[in-house]
Amino acid sequence: MFGKIELRHGQPDHRLTEEAFKLEFKKGFFDPRYQTVATELDAVAEVAWQNYREGRKAPRRVQAGAGFADPEYLLSQEWLEVRGRLLKAEKEHSTSPSRVLLINGSPRNEHTCPGEISKSYRLTQIAIQKMQELGLEVDLLDLSELTSQYGKQIHPCKGCVSTAMPLCHWPCSCYPHHSMGQTHDVMGDIYERWMRAHGVMIITPVHWYQVPSVMKLMMDRLVCADGGNPDPTSTQGKDAEKAKKIELKGWNYPRPLAGRAFSVVVHGDAAGAENVRRSLTDWLTDMELISAGPRATFERYIGYNESYAQSHEHLDKDKALMKEVEVAATMLGRQIEILRTGKFNATDEALTKPNDK
Repeated sequence: MFGKIELRHGQPDHRLTEEAFKLEFKKGFFDPRYQTVATELDAVAEVAWQNYREGRKAPRRVQAGAGFADPEYLLSQEWLEVRGRLLKAEKEHSTSPSRVLLINGSPRNEHTCPGEISKSYRLTQIAIQKMQELGLEVDLLDLSELTSQYGKQIHPCKGCVSTAMPLCHWPCSCYPHHSMGQTHDVMGDIYERWMRAHGVMIITPVHWYQVPSVMKLMMDRLVCADGGNPDPTSTQGKDAEKAKKIELKGWNYPRPLAGRAFSVVVHGDAAGAENVRRSLTDWLTDMELISAGPRATFERYIGYNESYAQSHEHLDKDKALMKEVEVAATMLGRQIEILRTGKFNATDEALTKPNDK
């Protein structure tokens, strides 16, 4: 069906010279106080340059071991540790108490530039109280920590999946990339929290007709949970040609998060809430999560077209929205119970999918 595999090239190479690299490296130490250790910084910059030049992405590697296509292939020790936590979470999932991963999608935090609590965070507190009343364990993933906690980051997806699905590893193996300074990535922890959850509830604002950037970073990096390759040794790391050959032979698109329940609450102030709600529910459905129902997935406007300065006052008055959040949390709890007791029957269960993608 296909001829010889061809890798397309043509983008510019962004590698830096030694002088440019060290200049960029030292920008992280702009504070004049660092001048007291200038000699030491020069020595650290030299080591960083050597690592960058040699491309030391994963400086600590160990043999993959049993269960991999190539047991002797050297895999990142950090990747293997994340994988081990995911396997443990998967094993314990069926017997652990019902847990909801509650995601605050707003980057606003009163301890940073906005100087005020986010409305999304306030709504999460209503959801937490209701779900705890229902006997659910709640794990709050507050994405505002990416703007308010030192060093915490989600690095952007590099789009490996568009080269070939097997090149996108589960969990993501693109980070950390030590020689590029792409460290402090928290997605390993986030993958584990998704795996441990029986249901996911997202409460998020609208930013310019889209989800906030912190939410989009997490969403993109979860692409590996929608068909990703659990065995990096099969592609010898990031060998694009090998990955293409594997996919063209036939790929089964494993979805490790399938079967979890979800709820989505989107709030806006003037426009875009409907689009964000649709994109989030479509995304979750693509990963084969199951909606908790129409009353668990909705969008609302708080103080429609009113001043930003009084948005919290408008939320204070919107008792109906607060009740709707409680209802959504209740619906999610009920769906989790139905799924865990085996009472849920998917209407497409006996049907063969024409395309796994």
